[in-house]
Amino acid sequence: MPISPTDRPDPSTTPPTLWPARGRFLGSAAAGVLRRHLQRLKDDGAVQDFLELPEDESPAGQRVFEARWQVPEAVTVRARMTVAMGAGHGQEWLLVAEAERPWDLRWPSPAGVFWPGEPDGGWAHESATGLRFLQVNALPEDDKALRRVLKEALRDRWSVHVVVHEAMTPDERGRGPLTRFLPPGLHHRVVEHRAAPHQLRALNYALRDAGVEVPRGGAAVLPGAPVPDGWSAADFSVRSVFLDGSEPVELIDAVTRFAALARPLPDGAAEQLGALREEWHLYTLEEELERQRALVAMYAEALEAMTRSRDLYREAAERAHEALAAYRETAAATVGDQPAPARPVGGPLQQLTRTFERLKISGRSLRPTAPREPAAPAGPAAAEEAAAVGTTSLGEPSVVGEISSSGELSVDGIPSAREPATADKATPPGEPAAVAESAQDSSGSRSAEEPGVRRSS
Repeated sequence: MPISPTDRPDPSTTPPTLWPARGRFLGSAAAGVLRRHLQRLKDDGAVQDFLELPEDESPAGQRVFEARWQVPEAVTVRARMTVAMGAGHGQEWLLVAEAERPWDLRWPSPAGVFWPGEPDGGWAHESATGLRFLQVNALPEDDKALRRVLKEALRDRWSVHVVVHEAMTPDERGRGPLTRFLPPGLHHRVVEHRAAPHQLRALNYALRDAGVEVPRGGAAVLPGAPVPDGWSAADFSVRSVFLDGSEPVELIDAVTRFAALARPLPDGAAEQLGALREEWHLYTLEEELERQRALVAMYAEALEAMTRSRDLYREAAERAHEALAAYRETAAATVGDQPAPARPVGGPLQQLTRTFERLKISGRSLRPTAPREPAAPAGPAAAEEAAAVGTTSLGEPSVVGEISSSGELSVDGIPSAREPATADKATPPGEPAAVAESAQDSSGSRSAEEPGVRRSS
């Protein structure tokens, strides 16, 4: 059996080695019936072995049975049966059987291996509709009940449903089920519905949404849900079926071809198949030895992969430490060689503001300041004294200036920028005093002619 997780079933398709079936046991003692029948088969050698799992190893509310046997050509079949414990409407059972090669429809039905073959065993009922396998199931006379049965049949994914219309009331030979002509591998997987002659219109009205039309006196295979690829109403319908006890060759061929179409796994079949493959108990000694060897090989491969991963991780860590050490050395050398960072320079507006502040401070430092004298009392004597010392009647010094020949303004009491800041001009050495006085008189006369300039007395 497959033990690798990669061999878990794919729900999108049914493996060709699988035989799935679902049914309902009408009663409450299904586990006892299975146990007694399988023990009888084991004693007779019909099955190699079987096992009923303990309750603590079974799903809640279910009983699980395993069995293995061989079909022709020494092909081993392993099967798992799950039976629900509830008995309100019977006990539902699920069966999945898997062979060592693709399933051959000539092999016996696995359901017929687990269950006894009595006609009234009470187990051969389809779960969705409650109808019987290998029996004729007449459609209800009530139209509403008829539509309900066909609706359930169209939604069923476990079984194949075939609808046969009677063109006329058959005799005793024609009343027998047609499913008995099917291969043994399709027993307990096909449900036969039989419509009376007057029910053809109601039958086709109920099947119109599925695109199925049953010919008068013919039969059709319902597509189920979902509709498998390759199905068409024309390819899987038979125009005439003779209900005279003879084998309906065309209908058997249509049912066999439909069963061979690729379809997804039914609801719940994937879990059952996974448990069959991964939780199987009935190993022979050779199979157990092979299984243990496969486990050892798998563990050795996993250990080798972990070792390679560890070595790669260690090598990557060493390289990372070396790169980090080199980066730290380079960063330390770069920081030692770098100059001190310059002071951040402000924006243009801040520079302009600082320039104006410096100009303002420079202008204040260059501006001469004269000491204020206390204000003298007003009167004619104070005015004469102010005129004598060059101040106003308010005690502020009066500004008296002259414009020189070079166009410069000279103010009394403030030295010119081109003259030394002395109280009286000193006569240059070697220059006669008379020349200096004449130059001074000429400059004084020119400044008197300038308008708006006050002449000093």
